[in-house]
Amino acid sequence: MANSTVNMPNWVPLILRSAAIYNLSWGALVILFPKAAFEWLGLEAPNYPCIIQCLGMVIGVYGIGYWIAARDAATHWPIVLVGFLGKVFGPIGFVYYAWRRELPWTMGATILTNDILWWIPFAGILVHAARIHERRRTTVEGLTLEQALRTAILPDGQNLFDQSFKSRLLLVCVRHFGCTYCRETLSDLSKQSEQIYRVGLTPVVIHMGSIEQGKSMMQRFGLEAVGQVSDPDRRLFRTLDLPFGTLGQLVSIKTFWRALVEGVVFKFGFGSFVGNGMQLSGAFIVKNGHVERAVRHESPAERTDFADLSCPVV
Repeated sequence: MANSTVNMPNWVPLILRSAAIYNLSWGALVILFPKAAFEWLGLEAPNYPCIIQCLGMVIGVYGIGYWIAARDAATHWPIVLVGFLGKVFGPIGFVYYAWRRELPWTMGATILTNDILWWIPFAGILVHAARIHERRRTTVEGLTLEQALRTAILPDGQNLFDQSFKSRLLLVCVRHFGCTYCRETLSDLSKQSEQIYRVGLTPVVIHMGSIEQGKSMMQRFGLEAVGQVSDPDRRLFRTLDLPFGTLGQLVSIKTFWRALVEGVVFKFGFGSFVGNGMQLSGAFIVKNGHVERAVRHESPAERTDFADLSCPVV
């Protein structure tokens, strides 16, 4: 298995320090000249500029937080999260009141630089922070493959480690059940199950939902006879080195192309998150407690040809 490390990219401190300087500058401007922005936009200044100055103080305080977070974004990710949420909910609130004509649309001119400009970099920072924490958790737990397989219990009470000595296992690790690509994977597995069984493999679906949720989803795709393992803590996912995806992997042209242009989302639909939405998927052939073959996806939109994976290596 791969043992790659996840580090915060070099651009992260630059982005956060830029955001800090921007917020401190904007906050100081609002405090010192509370009517300036209204005059630039040709709007009537408020009667109580102290309210606007208080808003400037809050904006400036965020700047201090961003500067602190720039030193170690993986540790100080809550600061980034709070800032990100403010930059998302702020424009939503503005659009709502502007649509009701309680605010003029011209007031939204500053939203581009105050909020929207930071959406992608802040989201990227949060994704990297989550991947770093996931890697740290994997290192701390340090489960061996045998230990992870022994904790993976089938509905009949058997664990995957013991089962791998009775039959070659095809472990299909899927994304959260609400993901349209998870549903596509289950559909593919159902269509290719006959050939999988023919070559002596026993398929097992590893998911992050409960046993009941897994049972419902398996029945939906005609997989009632296929074993399932509930792994909400993702112990087996981590031991098999299936990481969280990056922002570029999770939200990519390929992901949207297959969902919309190829029609995957219209065929399989989507639902609420049942598991961690950042988790990537994969498939593994396990025999006698060891991984014989592995496929680790680098995008939610990737598919596995289970029939091809099941073919003996020549």
